[in-house]
Amino acid sequence: MKEIVLAEIKYPRRILIRSSLKGLISAALHTLSDFEVIGAENIPEKGPLILTANHFSFADSIAMLHIAPASIEMFSGANPAFTPWWGKLLPRLWGVLYVYRGTGSRQAIRDAESILKQNGFFGIFPEGGAWAEMIRPARPGAAYLAVKTGAPILPVGFTGFNEVLPIRFRDQSKVTIRVGKPYQPAPVTGRGRERRQQLDELGNRIMKEIADLLPDHLRGKFSNDPTVRERAKEVEAYPWEKASWDEV
Repeated sequence: MKEIVLAEIKYPRRILIRSSLKGLISAALHTLSDFEVIGAENIPEKGPLILTANHFSFADSIAMLHIAPASIEMFSGANPAFTPWWGKLLPRLWGVLYVYRGTGSRQAIRDAESILKQNGFFGIFPEGGAWAEMIRPARPGAAYLAVKTGAPILPVGFTGFNEVLPIRFRDQSKVTIRVGKPYQPAPVTGRGRERRQQLDELGNRIMKEIADLLPDHLRGKFSNDPTVRERAKEVEAYPWEKASWDEV
């Protein structure tokens, strides 16, 4: 089936509704959790910028929207599993870019490139899903976007968001967002297999930068604990391996 190419997304967009949603998100996070942001000063005022973060819970998307400017664009799975209705409603109101596992979402990738080339902010979870509560290997999407657009990468670490639900007003869960410093990835100059290897190396660095912002028991293969590293091998396989690499 021939892919339909949509009109280029103009950046920024939907600022009024997104600013209102950010206010609601902030109020909810501070009401439902013991909430802390560390390193917010590392977020540049201007783009282009690719925000990359670990993905352990559907609530991570809410955390990403909270710390980033109201202009941020991001990917979201079109059919997220184990997500409550309000967790699906918020991304729809925000106007995220939906991707469909197994269909090769090339238009979504083109939209992301366009946003970054307009000096935009773009959020992505490099692991491509939230099927385990520790760092897993990156899919090539984040590395590809960084290389294709030349945009710097900002690592972000989320902890505790998987404990926010069910809601406990008397015993609030501790949730933390740690923001690292932006970095410029090395250029990828190879072709064919060499290029793929260089993208894999960049993907590995992307996850290492994120892992450094997390407690050791969540760092997967980057942990200092051999037991954690062994457990990481059990969850490193991508559950949707037959899906295209550009799906998140």
